[in-house]
Amino acid sequence: MLYYLFRFLEQYNIPGSHLWSYISFRALLALIISLVISAWFGEFFIKWMKRRKIFETERDPAIDPFGVEKKGVPTMGGIIIIVSILLPVLLLGRIRNTYLILMVITTLWLGFLGFMDDYIKIFRRNKEGLKGKYKIVGQVSIGFIVGIVLYLSPDVVIRENISVPQQDAHKTEIVKHESEAHKSLKTTIPFTKHHNLSYSELMSFVGKHKVAAGWILFVIMTIFVVTAVSNGANLNDGMDGMCAGNSAIIGVVLGIFAYVSSHIGYASYFDIMYIPHSEELVVFLSAFVGAMIGFLWYNAFPAQIFMGDTGSLTIGGVIGVCAVIIHKELLLPILCGIFFVESLSVIIQTQWFKFMKRKGQRVRVFRATPIHDNFRKLDSQLDKTSRYILTGWPHRPFHESKITIRFWIVTIILAALTIITLKIR
Repeated sequence: MLYYLFRFLEQYNIPGSHLWSYISFRALLALIISLVISAWFGEFFIKWMKRRKIFETERDPAIDPFGVEKKGVPTMGGIIIIVSILLPVLLLGRIRNTYLILMVITTLWLGFLGFMDDYIKIFRRNKEGLKGKYKIVGQVSIGFIVGIVLYLSPDVVIRENISVPQQDAHKTEIVKHESEAHKSLKTTIPFTKHHNLSYSELMSFVGKHKVAAGWILFVIMTIFVVTAVSNGANLNDGMDGMCAGNSAIIGVVLGIFAYVSSHIGYASYFDIMYIPHSEELVVFLSAFVGAMIGFLWYNAFPAQIFMGDTGSLTIGGVIGVCAVIIHKELLLPILCGIFFVESLSVIIQTQWFKFMKRKGQRVRVFRATPIHDNFRKLDSQLDKTSRYILTGWPHRPFHESKITIRFWIVTIILAALTIITLKIR
């Protein structure tokens, strides 16, 4: 809203009003406002929750080998995150931008889905929360909506690069394509020349209908990405500061990608697709990162509040949708490697246990899953009726803070690797 106000005042040469045309100014301002809101509103929200004794019911203090008490800590902290994201975005963003609208809808949609899960756990005393099938339906629905909007909206276009040979046969100069912007089914893949993969080319076996089939594949891919990343973030939210810290790092990388993709010069230099109007995602992601860092003020060990599914499902959905919009969804297995491993550990653990149980044996792979719990589980807490393949890994449990910080370090390494894929071909 403020963006439109100051752009209007710019017509009358009001001093300072031109600053609002700079994406860097609005992005940094969104970061600051988000931090302030999360710090101020977070304290108010925690006190309000404690007065009403709205606490996490699932936390088991026995799981911590160092005896840290986790009872009596409020949950639903995802509300702090959502408010801290949306207020700066609505104030500073171009709210008529298609990409920004999609991000706001995703935030509200998955925030509501996570809120319903937390509500059932807390107020109905049901530890299972919202049934899994309803979660999946909600995640699939928002993925479908995003995919269809990106398919149908005339504002969702790209401009590609072309290589113009120079006099030296061993050199080429990358310039922007001179033709009109157009809709595209191409996405960025790492470690390959020109970085592009077209969904329509993958569906070339259907003949003349490959473009339509490519869009169907794109929508399916969008659904899969949103569902997978939101579930991965949800599983990663098991230790104080874990999910918020990892997500802040991921948000910074996506912000860099969004900025580069929205700048015709940088897009040309890195030989990636130029996506007009995607700069508004930089404002959103700046608010996102600010909300994550501000939430860590209260969520760092020992946590004063948990984000709950209200926060974790929203975070994962935001990351997934943003990656799809800027055509970087195939980089997520690297960038969100921690989320991927968390999900994979749960799948391996459950499927292997079911497989061995059919043979009359109770065998588990890990000491506990998601994988971060594997590093803090005591031998005395293991199921005595089961055998563990990796019972000696690790040799001793680690403090929760050490596990969290090490996971952050791994995410930083993965983030750096994701960024350099732009130049490794």
